[in-house]
Amino acid sequence: MKTSFAGQRLHHEATARIRRFLDHEQPGTPCLVIDLPTVRDRFTAIRDALPGVGIFYAVKANPTPEVVALLAAEGSSFDVASPNEIDLCLAQGAAPGTISYSNPIKKARDIAYAYGRGVRLFVSDSEHDVRAVAEHAPGSSVMLRILVDTKGSTYPFGKKFGCAPEMATDLLRLARDLGLVPLGVAFHAGSQQLDPNGWDGAIADAAEITAKLRAEGVELSTVNLGGGLPAGYLDPLPPLADYAAAITASVSRHFGEFAPKVMVEPGRAIVAESGVLRAEVVLVSKKSYSDERRWVFLDIGRYGGLAETEGEAIAYPLRTSRDGGAAGPVVIAGPTCDADDVLYQDTCYDLPLDLRAGDHVDLLCAGAYTTSYSSVAFNGFEPLATYCVR
Repeated sequence: MKTSFAGQRLHHEATARIRRFLDHEQPGTPCLVIDLPTVRDRFTAIRDALPGVGIFYAVKANPTPEVVALLAAEGSSFDVASPNEIDLCLAQGAAPGTISYSNPIKKARDIAYAYGRGVRLFVSDSEHDVRAVAEHAPGSSVMLRILVDTKGSTYPFGKKFGCAPEMATDLLRLARDLGLVPLGVAFHAGSQQLDPNGWDGAIADAAEITAKLRAEGVELSTVNLGGGLPAGYLDPLPPLADYAAAITASVSRHFGEFAPKVMVEPGRAIVAESGVLRAEVVLVSKKSYSDERRWVFLDIGRYGGLAETEGEAIAYPLRTSRDGGAAGPVVIAGPTCDADDVLYQDTCYDLPLDLRAGDHVDLLCAGAYTTSYSSVAFNGFEPLATYCVR
């Protein structure tokens, strides 16, 4: 059974910095606290594991300005999905040339806006979008995103993004004919990819497209491996070195002597382990006299930033203000009037038997996809406040 201590991934010094902040400032809950040195450490670890690979931070994972500014100063590039994310990156010191507008679903006016702000790299997966980029961002570089098998990932992407390899091949030809620079092939192996070999099939497809077009005189220079590098939650992961070795070997095996430039778009792997989300217990109750499990209601739920608990896909390590004594099984739920706002019913958590309203529950490794998923004000609850410590 998973306990409140299992799977803690935050480094001791980071935990201490966050605890000092919470103890001293006592901010209102719920709130997210980001340890910026951990963000730097995770970025550096990925850069060191994949030397020569372009790292494009997925801003959607955590758009806190201090996080973006730190990564810009460290030399990161950025994967953005909207004009607002472009503006955020530029305001925090990123150069336009470090930005990839990687969302293949975008309005023509948004393409024009990005181009006006200096962005020259776009990702597409449809004829309409390629033509829109050619019209509103003439001469820009474009990558074509392909459909891939995302088996092994916690969050498979299905068929929303990407197109069949043969269509991507045709669209890269079209991009050239329209005056764009056909840069290469992009894909995404699924978020929280647990299999170090989860990129191999898509790399093989990208190499086949590249070879086919090379034979026609169209030279592609780059492969974009997308995101998917995982973060540690409750369950153990293979080390980052295993992922780096598998990806490097796959690129070498499939591309051979025609080694491409490589891009990756990590988000979760950079910021997840930097964050602690502090919540307050609103209520502890039972549903019947015979039910062994207590219901623990927190002041944050799916709509306050814990959207990734849908299907209990992400199980955060927990720490409470009463850890150390006897514990028992619980169901954990959010505070809203939505019946779906239940976080964990099937994942086994034991929390202290004397846990009561007003106590704190900390969700560890909560730096990714929490503040960015927080609703504006569902049921009148305020969006998730975010603080940063150094």
